[in-house]
Amino acid sequence: MKFRYAMVCSSNQNRSMEAHSLFKREGFDVSSYGTGQHVKLPGPSLREPNVYDFGTPYKHMFDDLRRKDPELYKRNGILPMLKRNLAVKSAPQRWQENAADGSFDVVLTFEEKVFDMVIEDLHNRNHVLMKPVLVINLEVKDNHEEAAIGARLALLLCQELESTEAWEESIDDLITNFERQHRRKLLYSVSYY
Repeated sequence: MKFRYAMVCSSNQNRSMEAHSLFKREGFDVSSYGTGQHVKLPGPSLREPNVYDFGTPYKHMFDDLRRKDPELYKRNGILPMLKRNLAVKSAPQRWQENAADGSFDVVLTFEEKVFDMVIEDLHNRNHVLMKPVLVINLEVKDNHEEAAIGARLALLLCQELESTEAWEESIDDLITNFERQHRRKLLYSVSYY
């Protein structure tokens, strides 16, 4: 694999972690992040989410929710999701605090709001390397089924990128063909490190 990838969603729980898990199994150099202020997981009602700080271990969240209502969190898929996350890395990380992780070649986001936040953050950083980074948004609903579909589509897209000689010259065609083939609209932008 020639590129280094980052998968980004809001809380670094579902969409970015599903993709991170799949890419890791396929041997890609991949990391994942969230852009929100806090990590939010569904609670007993819409007005009562479970809120954690970034950096709180997935194991802590798993134990906390299992203690609160094991049946609810098993039924809504949160406990199995956290178990998967635990197998990938120890805790959710925040995109805006990832400068020490180095630069990425490709950043995939799964929500337009997250895409905008990543672009803005990259724009506000010191561009010392002048190394291009391709940021792509593949819109994916935040549920377990859509996250699995989105991860597979992201993998197909990145396999296409890996097989191109110079993505800078062929990105427009690559995106157009992908959109036509999978009937998904993509946003993309080039930023710099």
